[in-house]
Amino acid sequence: MSFFARFAPLRAINDLRAYLARRRPYEVAFLFVAIGLTTLIVTLIANDSKSIKIPYKRDIIYVEQWRADRTLAEIRAQQKIDAVQRAKDKAELERLQKKRQAEFKAIDDKLKEYGF
Repeated sequence: MSFFARFAPLRAINDLRAYLARRRPYEVAFLFVAIGLTTLIVTLIANDSKSIKIPYKRDIIYVEQWRADRTLAEIRAQQKIDAVQRAKDKAELERLQKKRQAEFKAIDDKLKEYGF
């Protein structure tokens, strides 16, 4: 409480006024421009962060449990079934990678036109 007991708002305002009176006019103008721009940027970032609504999506990984007495034929049959799905997943991943690569190549070509 001793800190707030010594705090006097009028003395603080007078101290600020005396400090600003000793400054040159352009320094005071730049001070207020800097304060204004900082306030504007912080406000824009705060408002922009409210507009991002990312829904929570759980990343659930299911683990299959297998019987301990499976035969080798059953294991190989399941591996063939899983290989088809893995091939589809791999083909989709390669397609997406090639699409992304084409996008970056288009950007690179545009930058080369400008000499970068």
